[in-house]
Amino acid sequence: MANTSVSYKCPECGAPLSFLPGTNDVTCEYCGNKFEISVIETLFAKEQERAAAAEAAKEDKWKTAEAGEEWSEEELAALKVFTCSSCGAEIVTDGNTLATECCYCGNPTMLPGRFDGALKPDYVIPFVKTKKDAVEALKGFYKGKLLLPSSFVANNRTEDIQGMYVPFWLFDSTVNVYANFKAYTTEKYDDADETVTETHYYDCERFGKAEFNNVPVDGSVKMDDAYMDSIEPYDYDQMKEFSAGYLTGYLADKYDVDAESSAPRADERIKNTMLNELGSTLSVAYEGYEVKDCVVKKGEGAVKYALAPVWILSTKYQGKVYTFMMNGQTGKLVGELPVDKTKLYTYCGGSFIGVCTVVYGVLKMILG
Repeated sequence: MANTSVSYKCPECGAPLSFLPGTNDVTCEYCGNKFEISVIETLFAKEQERAAAAEAAKEDKWKTAEAGEEWSEEELAALKVFTCSSCGAEIVTDGNTLATECCYCGNPTMLPGRFDGALKPDYVIPFVKTKKDAVEALKGFYKGKLLLPSSFVANNRTEDIQGMYVPFWLFDSTVNVYANFKAYTTEKYDDADETVTETHYYDCERFGKAEFNNVPVDGSVKMDDAYMDSIEPYDYDQMKEFSAGYLTGYLADKYDVDAESSAPRADERIKNTMLNELGSTLSVAYEGYEVKDCVVKKGEGAVKYALAPVWILSTKYQGKVYTFMMNGQTGKLVGELPVDKTKLYTYCGGSFIGVCTVVYGVLKMILG
């Protein structure tokens, strides 16, 4: 059976190769040989071509796996089977996986055929943080969380950790913005036996011009947008021109949300940023404001396609899976933690009792 994937193996000893975070090299963990990214590209270019051709030929054959009534056509289309070039095992992935590792022999595996019909990334932000860094960051994330269950910390084990390159669209543009605000001030004064509050409203206009570079929007449906926004920013000055060598040893997804569909999110991020900036000029003279109207006029912009590094960690507690994401370049980590309800009631109850004690003391002093 022809191989439909490429295993990145050391040309010296045949062991798996992995890109070493923080370097420009792909390293063999067994014999210690290091290879530049460009060398890896040259060494495995022919293997990638052959694997892509083998996959294309395989797709032309009759798909007997689609027979039966248990799976819908949509579900079958979402699953793909590839052959590991190292051990011959069949690898099952979803339709967007570009790079993975064989679950049987552990070899880093590239799926060149997946690049067909998709744009080639312009850039890649290499991993800087290692798997060990991700585990240590998660432990540090637990510290100081007073409401975290003690058993969660004591018995916690990271069940799964994956390094993944996530597809991002990066938007560049110069924008001119007009915004109309309704601002207000309040004034209080005493009139006879009552206190009068007067509110004065003002119609305010603001104009601004700004240049935006690398406004990120992730191009993956499966990645939580809130999490991806939270682990920003990336240092885009460290982006490298795309090479498949950076993907060795990691999972990688291609986009399933194209640039055109991602553009509205970029527009919204730009608009909100400009409104915050223009609105901040009102805070000097006014107590508050609300937006009445906003018009954003973009100049001719550019869009880049890049892959960004993310560590995805998961752990299970009382039957629920908790997922954490860490920026694979900066180490910023976000995620959801369980809450010990007993501790919550204790802390809230203690705070309430403390407040009641203070109020009781004040009333006692006033009433004698």
